Amino acid sequence: MLSKRHAEILRMLADEGTVTISELAARLGVSLETVRRDVRPLTENGSVLKIHGAVGLAGQVGEAPFQRRMRENADAKRRIARDMARLIHDGESVMLDTGTTTSFVARELLGHRRLTVVTNSSDIARTLATVNGNKVYMAGGELRSDSGAAFGVSAIEFIAKFSVTHAIISAGAIDAVSGVMDFDLEEAEFARMMLSRGEKTYVVTDHTKFGRRGLVLVAGFDAIGHLVTDEPVTDDLAEVLDAYQTRLIVAASG
Repeated sequence: MLSKRHAEILRMLADEGTVTISELAARLGVSLETVRRDVRPLTENGSVLKIHGAVGLAGQVGEAPFQRRMRENADAKRRIARDMARLIHDGESVMLDTGTTTSFVARELLGHRRLTVVTNSSDIARTLATVNGNKVYMAGGELRSDSGAAFGVSAIEFIAKFSVTHAIISAGAIDAVSGVMDFDLEEAEFARMMLSRGEKTYVVTDHTKFGRRGLVLVAGFDAIGHLVTDEPVTDDLAEVLDAYQTRLIVAASG
């Protein structure tokens, strides 16, 4: 019989992929020996694999960080993506940056036809290319190993050649004072250029990004036409959105 502590270990591994034995001990408030004893039946039944002083869920060991992030708040991201896709019609042009929520948007667009898609994400490009008469243009440059996305000067110059109906970006952080922020300079620069190329502009993000401050400013709310999220926002953010006439769309539950 597996204990509640076993269930907690499995939950942590499902959320984070791989966790060291020492970190498990600290977070569970038990000794290293107790954790090793707890992990033993999980490794024996094939649920968990040991790797260099750490453990990970079988099937997820070696998984890229981007794949792990796709599982975080997946239901919320799916609902956001569903509502975002409803705003896009067959035959329209769409620009999508790399991000887990925008990847969910791409999957919701599989029912659309004859889209023109511009992206720097290999995941989004693979999802929408060669189906339903779509045209997909992918920005060139060095692909990041974690996300499979292209960044840098060549990627920015590439998307600057396009003008699209819908420009959709993800967000690392949203602050009522500063606006939309990110933690990576190249990602922020790419997203900023993308917003300038869309007739209609959108930020798609789940509620966990609200109230956070990033390292680099992407754009103020004056550059954002729509904010699509999964939960109502705080009063101060709602006031700012209203002041800049940014339309708030809260995804339907279920």
